[in-house]
Amino acid sequence: MGNSYAGQLKSARFEEALHNSIEASLRSSGGDPQPIFTQLYLEPEAYPGNMEDVKSKADMPLQGEEGHDPLNGHASNDPEELEDDDDSDSSSPPLPYLQTPAPDGSCTLDGIISRGFCQAGKDLRLVTIAAEPIEVPAGFELVGAKSPSIPEHILVCAVDRRFLPDENGKNALLGFSGNCVGCGEKGFRYFTEFSNHINLKLSTQPKKQKHLKYYLVKNSQGALCKGPLICWKDSKTRQFSSSALTSKPSSSSSLSSKENGGASGHSSSPFSLSDSPPTRMAQASSVFFGSQDLGRDCSFLKPLASTPSHKTLPIVPTALRVNGPTNGLGVDVHTSLLSPSQVSLVPQAQGYRTPDLGDSPVSSPMNSGPPKKRHRSWHPSALVPVPPTAVPVPAIRPIVNSPGSVLAVSSPQSLAAGVIQPQPVTAGETVIVPENLLNSSGVRPVILIGHGTLPYFYGSVGNIVVSPLLVSCYKSSQLTESNLETLGLHSNQMLSVEMMILLTLQYLARLASNQIPLREELEQIVLKAMLGCPGNPAISPSQLPWLARLEASVSGGSVQVVVTHNSLGEGISESLHSLSEGPQHQQHLPTYVVIICASKINGNEFCVLVLGKYQARALAEGMLTTNEFLKEISYELITGKVTVLASHFKTTSLGDNLDKQLVRYQRRRKGQVIQPYQGDVTENTNSQEPASMSPPPDSAELLNRIFQIYPAQLTVARSLLSQVCSIADSGTQNLDLGRFCKVDFLVLVPPSHILVHQTAQRIRQSGVLVDLGNEDTSTAHQKSEKYVVRLDADVHTKMEAFMKKVKQNPYTLFVLIHDNSHVDLTSALSGSVCHGELQGLADRVVNCQEVLDAMNLLVLQVSCFPYTLQTHQSRISIHNEIHWPSNNHLQREQPHNELVYFGLRDYSCSLQWGVASPILRCDDAFEKMVHTLLERHPHLHSMVIRSYLLIQQYTEAMMALTSSPSLRDHITPETLAMVEDLINAPSREGSQGRGHMLLVRVPSLQLAMLARERLEDVRDKLGLQLCFAVMLGSPASELSLSRNFINILRAWRGCENEEWVPHTYEDLEGLPCIIILTGKDPLGETFPRSLKYTDLRLIDSSYLTRTALEQEVGLACTYVSVDVVQESKTSTAPRESDGEKTTPTLNDGEELERPQSNGSAATRTSGSLVENGVSSSDLADSFQKPSTSTSQPECLVTSDVATLTEGFKQECDSLGSQLSSNPLKAPNAPRSNYSSSSSSSPSPSSSSTQRPSQSTQFGRVSKSSRVSPRTVILSRAAYNLLSGESGSQLSSFSLLPHADVSWSSPLRPLITQNLQGADQSLYYRQWTVARQHHADYEAPPVLHPRRLLLSGPPQVGKTGAYLQFLRILFRMLIRLLEVDVYDDDDEEDEEEETTDVTTPANTQWPDIEDIRKLPFDLNPRDPKFRKASPVYSDKMPKLFKVEFKKEGDNQTQGKRVTKSIRLSRFAAHNAFHHCEQCHLYSEAVPTTQLSECSLHAFSFCSSMLGEEVQLQFFIPKAKEQHFVFNHQGSHLESLRLPLVSTKAHDLLKSPIFTPTTGRQEHGLLNLFHAMEGATHLHILVVKQFEMPHYRKYWPNHILLVLPAMFNSAGVGAARFMIKELSYHNLELERNRQEEQGVKRQDVWPFIVMMDDSCVLWNTYQPTDGSEKSNGSSAIINVSLKAVLQHLESTPKIPLYAMCGVRKWSSSLAHKTPRNPFSRCHLHDFVLLNVDLTQNVQYDLNRYDCEEVDFNLRVNSSGLLLCRFNNFFLMKKHIPVGGNKDFVVKPKLVEIENKAPISPPQYVCAPDSEQTLLDAPAQFLLENFLQSCSHRLFPKAVQNRNNPVLSIDSYLSLSPEISVCYINSRPHSTNLNHQGLVFSGLLLYLCDSFVVSGLLKNFRFLKGATLCVICQDRSSLRQTIVRLELEDEWQFRLRDEFQTANCSEDRPLYFLTGRHV
Repeated sequence: MGNSYAGQLKSARFEEALHNSIEASLRSSGGDPQPIFTQLYLEPEAYPGNMEDVKSKADMPLQGEEGHDPLNGHASNDPEELEDDDDSDSSSPPLPYLQTPAPDGSCTLDGIISRGFCQAGKDLRLVTIAAEPIEVPAGFELVGAKSPSIPEHILVCAVDRRFLPDENGKNALLGFSGNCVGCGEKGFRYFTEFSNHINLKLSTQPKKQKHLKYYLVKNSQGALCKGPLICWKDSKTRQFSSSALTSKPSSSSSLSSKENGGASGHSSSPFSLSDSPPTRMAQASSVFFGSQDLGRDCSFLKPLASTPSHKTLPIVPTALRVNGPTNGLGVDVHTSLLSPSQVSLVPQAQGYRTPDLGDSPVSSPMNSGPPKKRHRSWHPSALVPVPPTAVPVPAIRPIVNSPGSVLAVSSPQSLAAGVIQPQPVTAGETVIVPENLLNSSGVRPVILIGHGTLPYFYGSVGNIVVSPLLVSCYKSSQLTESNLETLGLHSNQMLSVEMMILLTLQYLARLASNQIPLREELEQIVLKAMLGCPGNPAISPSQLPWLARLEASVSGGSVQVVVTHNSLGEGISESLHSLSEGPQHQQHLPTYVVIICASKINGNEFCVLVLGKYQARALAEGMLTTNEFLKEISYELITGKVTVLASHFKTTSLGDNLDKQLVRYQRRRKGQVIQPYQGDVTENTNSQEPASMSPPPDSAELLNRIFQIYPAQLTVARSLLSQVCSIADSGTQNLDLGRFCKVDFLVLVPPSHILVHQTAQRIRQSGVLVDLGNEDTSTAHQKSEKYVVRLDADVHTKMEAFMKKVKQNPYTLFVLIHDNSHVDLTSALSGSVCHGELQGLADRVVNCQEVLDAMNLLVLQVSCFPYTLQTHQSRISIHNEIHWPSNNHLQREQPHNELVYFGLRDYSCSLQWGVASPILRCDDAFEKMVHTLLERHPHLHSMVIRSYLLIQQYTEAMMALTSSPSLRDHITPETLAMVEDLINAPSREGSQGRGHMLLVRVPSLQLAMLARERLEDVRDKLGLQLCFAVMLGSPASELSLSRNFINILRAWRGCENEEWVPHTYEDLEGLPCIIILTGKDPLGETFPRSLKYTDLRLIDSSYLTRTALEQEVGLACTYVSVDVVQESKTSTAPRESDGEKTTPTLNDGEELERPQSNGSAATRTSGSLVENGVSSSDLADSFQKPSTSTSQPECLVTSDVATLTEGFKQECDSLGSQLSSNPLKAPNAPRSNYSSSSSSSPSPSSSSTQRPSQSTQFGRVSKSSRVSPRTVILSRAAYNLLSGESGSQLSSFSLLPHADVSWSSPLRPLITQNLQGADQSLYYRQWTVARQHHADYEAPPVLHPRRLLLSGPPQVGKTGAYLQFLRILFRMLIRLLEVDVYDDDDEEDEEEETTDVTTPANTQWPDIEDIRKLPFDLNPRDPKFRKASPVYSDKMPKLFKVEFKKEGDNQTQGKRVTKSIRLSRFAAHNAFHHCEQCHLYSEAVPTTQLSECSLHAFSFCSSMLGEEVQLQFFIPKAKEQHFVFNHQGSHLESLRLPLVSTKAHDLLKSPIFTPTTGRQEHGLLNLFHAMEGATHLHILVVKQFEMPHYRKYWPNHILLVLPAMFNSAGVGAARFMIKELSYHNLELERNRQEEQGVKRQDVWPFIVMMDDSCVLWNTYQPTDGSEKSNGSSAIINVSLKAVLQHLESTPKIPLYAMCGVRKWSSSLAHKTPRNPFSRCHLHDFVLLNVDLTQNVQYDLNRYDCEEVDFNLRVNSSGLLLCRFNNFFLMKKHIPVGGNKDFVVKPKLVEIENKAPISPPQYVCAPDSEQTLLDAPAQFLLENFLQSCSHRLFPKAVQNRNNPVLSIDSYLSLSPEISVCYINSRPHSTNLNHQGLVFSGLLLYLCDSFVVSGLLKNFRFLKGATLCVICQDRSSLRQTIVRLELEDEWQFRLRDEFQTANCSEDRPLYFLTGRHV
């Protein structure tokens, strides 16, 4: 593979490479040494650790064994070429020691390739092929080449004659094009490549001039023979006289190869291709064109070995970076002249988009190096013409064999398909770049492309840079209609070129000397101009120069205008030449030269030449990606380019030799070191002694951290949860929360060891693993690390294991948390090894198909800079974004010592505080020094210079404070203050020996290592080694700290473990240290509270995107005390020296956490403050902010976990107890000074160490508990952007959000600081697009439904929030698996019946005789009837006292008590439940559509209704076996019933009927698990209008649809129809089975009538005689199947009318029933004998108490009701449906009154004007009687001795009025009413059995009242007459009432009267 000299670093070769480099540099015209970089790297193996940053990509062998890299897909038309091309050309010679084995198929002899044969093994020697016919294409000549290895032979070649000289030795195009005549391979574009193919075997650079010797001609016999010599002349003269100058696009090369072209480092791995973010342009010289070898962008370079010839070889950099994806897609160009319009950045055929040129900065070299040429064919289909007004794309092609390289740009021209024909270039359109421009002027000019065509450049093109920085500002004509509309513009408001020129001039003129032009700033100026002047005044050509000069004149000479009339080239050429004429002409060099070409043909064109030294350098460096400039720095350090700079810093600022001074001072100290913790740095002690020294004894206060969740984190966690719920509720089937019973997670973090430890520590402290039940308390500590995975090379195996778990556990909801997800969002396709880091891994993990498809996996991406995830192609729905609430939302009334977040915006705002020492500073003295050095060293990258200066500043500051006070004046005050604080803070009073951390950010690993080494060395020589630590903070390595500092940290933590070492930066709390933080980006590590200074002076104009800049300042963000901020805003800031920051506190870091969850083990739930946040939705409002004290409150001062547990126990149960008894709310709990936890302690107890004594706490509370913001020191460039609002420049938030995205439009609305959260996301989604190497570039158009984005500012506490989210998500899933069941105390046993009958408690079945002897308990005692009237019985009096008291309370309480119970495996479920076992039971199988249900009508005569009733059955095919159909199979005849005598293990005999309304989703209609999967017959009884809903949710259930007349009826109607139908069916079955010989009485007569809220069934555990001492027994869950089978197997079962079970309450566990059976009311779940109860009907009109009414009638008919007291039914509280939510509203909407209608309005006088209501008459009556009976029966209120007599019916008259029920039927069993005087009489729809004689048997109180209720007025009057009521009762006309219905709704009428 071309140029991929792969390999290992070999020390022996270093000298050789160095020697070659030096020799080449001596020959070159430039003074810079040549790089030896790539020669040092061979075979792709691991490199030594300290070389990590300079690794090249894994390179392929030179002529790859497989012949060719599949990714280097040359777009050639010749298939054979694709197969055989080994692409082995290089601009450097094939060094002999780099040669690798020959490819397969080559002709070899003993392993040596035969000379005279091509690599395909074909003979090329003239002697052997002279007579053979050779096909020569048109335009080609046959020439003879000589190889030094076989001088006796001439090799035959076919060469394009354009590349050969004419007879005068002129006009040969530079470059080469040739074919092999042996194997016929065509299209060799490089002579080097061709020479390899024909095996010339050269030891030097292959040159066509040297090796192509003769033309070959045919002799008279037609055979080839040697012809004339080829007339090669001196290349220099030829070049200038040539009329056709050519330039080939350079291959892309890596940044560090700026100067030398690039060795293509292809790897066989498809993922190791590119190393810089691909759309930043691949490398080439200062102009712009398509890269043809995009994969080579990141390889390191090979130097050009010297050649034997004595011609000088120029070192010309291929400086221009090519814009295009670096995916290794080769685009080779057949071209001789390349114009801007001929540039395609990518082959379209490959499916990649051409990025917008304007968005891709063009890189420039930092210095010069050897040239490189590399081209094959250019695929014709790939050409994308660029309009002439777009960026001119000058093509640069440094040519190896000529001293001057040519760089050409011509006007656009059409492209011929195939080869582009050479075009003659006129002199005016070319610009020769002078040699030594950089050396002579100290500046490498930057040409900012404006409007028009740039010229072609040649000469020393490495000395200029062409930048498209501002080009998009001039492209407003390309705005789309919709964008124009958004911006409020019309197409007639476009600016003319003249206006743009003037605006540019105006902008440049007002830039300060330390500012650089910013695209975003100029865009806003252009936008304002377009909005401001719709007329767009015309400027004539003659006015333009004059106006332009006028604009420039205000700049004071910094902007000059050059006007030319022929071409821009003329002005550029003139300016460059004046620049190169040397320093004497540069007294007043302008910063910017605006070149305007006022051409009559092309209109006005312009460009800007940047000559300001600072600006030109900043613009050039700003065009490099972070990866590229880090490589550039590596290159400069490795090649020794920095030696001049390094030698400058060997002397101190006073001119002394630094090292000598240090050694002198070291000797003077005689091995003594400065003693730490002392007031004076002059006190020395022996160096051995203090190695074990610990801090002063008064610092016994221990550091310990308690994890706490703060309100903001809670809010965010809840927002995440509610978003997850809304995904589940969206109806899209993307997430089914009902099926999960467990939560598991994995956190992906960027590749940083410290971040892994930090996240694992958070997981440990939060107790989340125990709370989720994933680990138990003992293992959670060790296993927390396995839940955190670094995105490094090992991630794939860990992810595979995780995904395997995901697939194996379909009922676990997994959450994949991608933390800091903005880091490395490179597409997997363009991923590579970059600067020692793998790229594209996140994309491969998070966006892989498995992750996308897993239905039980949520992806949560967490980021502080989410902008790169919020592009137009984002994969995350904007609705799935959760944004951190802003400070002002949370900052209402806070106590003065409260902590608030202090972030980026606060830093910007702090500049307006007007304080003496601002916390955001720019070190101007340092900047001045930097400027001086930058001018002296134009060849070096500015970060190298800044780093060396920074190291010197810190070095001299240490010396000034110890050995050389005279140096003080030469150190910037900022540096001196920081170092002084570092050394002296620990010895200040009250500091307890603790000091501050100083963070120095050095992105380059090599520079960081250099800094650490240097500072450590100086520290040790000055004897400061015990005073502070110097540490390298590298993501790739663990923290390393000397033993004496570790001992101090251990002492502070009270840590006994000898093995303990710090793993995170937070572990360094209080330790005085300098952390040199390196790495491309900060990765989200949290720093301790003791971090006081953040030194960002190295972060300069290379960081010009929002993310890059803000993430650096984000290092300083943290929580600070409210009062510090408020004081600063009002007064001046506290002085640094008063020690206010000496003791920062509260090391909860940025992550605000919740207390250690020691409660987990005991309560099986979490100890978080808001555990029941899920079950009580009101918690959010009522949640009181806990004290943020991190010291332990009094009640937690303990090392015993159990005590802690007690504190947490209740909070999981109810909100009330949480808010009242929360142990964490100790109001004045003092803060400890420091808090961090011993990460070594495996048990929770060791981390809950003793709180410090009160005295030390309160003594210092004023100072030490204050946490101040950290001080940030910036470079001038960064400071200008961050102080944007106050300064003149744009603010950082207006910059391009991230280097991986680009603006989608040349102009867009200004983004303001107030644009936050969702608004900001919308803005970025509209106005930014992902670049080609971005992971979202090819994102599918459908957003991923299970992906969420959590964004919040840096260090705000996002980790705590998402861990809390996991916890409440789990709680919610458990809540979905829990139900609230009614738990009312049963009043049943307060007065147990004293009866002669005693049945042993463990008897399983009742004895019928015993049951008959039991009295029936008339009163319905179930708590659901608490609001109903008690039924009078002999035992009333005692009961009533309690009853009234209770009822009084209950009226006020209203709600029934519920308790949350975990569902067992025997539960009934609603429609939200799904699992593998029962999905066939409840869900429709895709193949069986609803139509497969058959609809059957079933008619019968109802004597009660007096008419025929027609019911509809929907019967699914699978359930048809339960029914009998006629022979045709169409008519439903009956429902099959079993026999009483049938016995079978799994048989359930009784059909189950469930009346249900309004609960198609929430009704518990899935009985699969309750029935243990057994076959059963379950029929849902539904109203006609609800039938479609129930069919939808329960497609496999049998539906019985009631007639339409019951649509508004109550539950009584459903029960009535069930019983009627069942009796009719029983008769049909008896008739059917009788024909088969079965006795009629043997057919099973029972049905089960069960409510739709029955959820669980329980029983007492069978006792083995060992009942608990307190008489309680354990209750266990049983299945409904077990209960039914038990009931059905009762002996003599047909003799019972009804059987039922008891209602559960939590008190039942404490007492076993004295009697296992009772005769009492049965309801909710009843086994009903339809045969015995044939003549007792449910009241079909009833809405309420229909069961009590029915039970009383059954009992009075002499039938047996038996309740099995050993079984309990749990009823779920379902707040919807079930006829509870009947809204009573006026019939006529026009007169609708807003006031709610109260029950007294439910009745009215007949024919009155009162508002009539839209509600059933019976419903209104029942509610009226329930609420207003005290008006009807005043004598009965709270009168237990004189109940109201109710005949044949029971209606509730409110709990204050008791009712005595009497059955009028003959032979019925009634209460003995002898001696009972009634307070009222209620006759409800009485039938013919009620006669006047019956009524005369009862006595009434004087003034007792009567209420007669009838269907209509006439029957009311008839009843009064028939019953002779007027004899004893007095009626008045005004006592007649009706329910408030209109006549068509058939109101009920009633009459009241008084007893006379």
